Order: sequence, then C-alpha cells, then structure tokens
Amino acid sequence: MTHGGQRPEYRLLAELEAVFDRLLEQIDALVVHWEASRGVAWSFDHETADAAWLRRSLLDVWYQDGQDGRATRAHVGLVAADERVMEAAHEVNATKQAFAALLAEIRREVPSLIPEIKAVLPFRHPALHDHLRGTGLARLHLKQCWRSIPLAEAPLARVRLAWYSSGRSIKRLTVREAERKLLALDSDAPHIRIQLRQLAGIPDGEPLAQVQTQAPLMRANLFYREPLEDGRSRRAMNVALPLFVPSPEGRLPDHNCPPPTPPASRTRARRRDERLEDEAFLPSLRVYRYR
Repeated sequence: MTHGGQRPEYRLLAELEAVFDRLLEQIDALVVHWEASRGVAWSFDHETADAAWLRRSLLDVWYQDGQDGRATRAHVGLVAADERVMEAAHEVNATKQAFAALLAEIRREVPSLIPEIKAVLPFRHPALHDHLRGTGLARLHLKQCWRSIPLAEAPLARVRLAWYSSGRSIKRLTVREAERKLLALDSDAPHIRIQLRQLAGIPDGEPLAQVQTQAPLMRANLFYREPLEDGRSRRAMNVALPLFVPSPEGRLPDHNCPPPTPPASRTRARRRDERLEDEAFLPSLRVYRYR
C-alpha cells in the first residue's frame, strides 16, 4: 500500500527493525565500554550500581502488566563517563532520535502498524525474548525505547536531585474541539449529554483549558566545574534514566540523595493554573474555564 512519495509498509517496518537492532547493540557496547573504563556509578534505588544495573536500566523498554500506557518507569542514577563512554552515549541518543522519527512517520502514514511493532520487535532478539517469557513483559513500550539518556555537557562540581511533583500541562482548546472530544467518548451517555449542553451554553469563541496532571519526576540541578562557553554555570534537567557525567578520572561529582518518595503536597507555588476555575467545566475531559 503506497501513495506517491510514501515508502511501503514493509520498508518502514524493515527500517524500524534495523534501527531497533542497532539501538540494542549500541546500548550493549555502551555498557561494555563503561565497565572497561572502571568508572563509578550511583543508583537512587539499588544498593549496587554495576554493569548489570546499567544494562537493565537502559534496556527497560517493556510494558509491565497493568502499567498505564502514558506512564514511564524511571531509573535514576549517576554514571562517571570517560570520553569514549560519552561518545558511545551520544551514539545511543542519535539512534533513539532516528527511532522516534521513523515511529512518527509510521504513526502518520500507517498507524495500524503500531500494535504489530509493539508485539513483533521483541521477538527479534532471543536474549530479550527469553527474558520476556513468563515475566508479563510481552509488549514494547515505545516511549521508553526512544527517550534520551541524560548527558551533562561538561564535568560537574555537584548535582542536586529533587522531586518535582507539581507538574501540570495545560493545553488550550476551542469550544468546537471540546465538542468533538466529548462526541468521541459516548454521546448517548447521560453525563456526556449534560456536558454537551453546558458547552452549548457558552460563547463559541471562549478559550478552554485541558489540564493533565503529570506524574512526579526527578529533576537534577547540574553545577558545572567551569562555566560553559555561553557563560552558563548551571542547568536543570529531568532525569528518567541514569545521568552520564564527563569524568576523565572516573569519579562522580558531589551529589545528594533525595527522599525515596515524592512529597505528598505540591512543593511549588501555583502559577498560571490560578487563572482557571476551581471546578472542572467538562469533568470527562478535565477541561476548565478561565476565570
């Protein structure tokens, strides 16, 4: 099934398989280089941060039974990396970007292939497949495949890790878009009909806000030993995978150990969501009106 200028399905699938193979080979090479470099590592939730831990963290690309499709598992840690290890990590990230780009093309051109991809790719790797049997991990978690390994650009003096648990993403919606989303749910259900009536009662041009609460995540504040060329001396980044830190001598920078679980309440002041009403206007979509 091809249209002008599009690549056929089997070509897209073959390319994705080739990129996936390359990704796993490069992750393996990265771990081998790191082990040979004798650099040290630290893991937030494991006693020993060795090569087996690093391989497990970087190869965790599976759905677990009952896992929410939007959620990803985090593997927080620090890895001291010499030049060769940093190069290998950059190669892995480049391949992850290529994987994400191909996947985006497939979602656009032949979205029906996605379930097949999740089921088929794991079987290409006997080692992975053996690991899958009986563990309830039969499907690929595509986002966990392509998320980048966090890399520091230069040696660090220290790292401060902290939970960030107040993230909310706010997306503006038009009245028409909200109506389409409601109709897609189940327009015969009484609670949807009530919300459609409410929506009909507001001006067509009124902007609405769809709010998604984000799962708590770990943020790292990096403090560079020397300012970067652009003058910056620090940087903040989310770290869902081990952070690779350039370290010719194989040692880790000074770092803290945050509490094992995120704080129960919001730790940051509420900002732009203050402009939203307290009660959801369309609860089924988590849509709010602006005050």
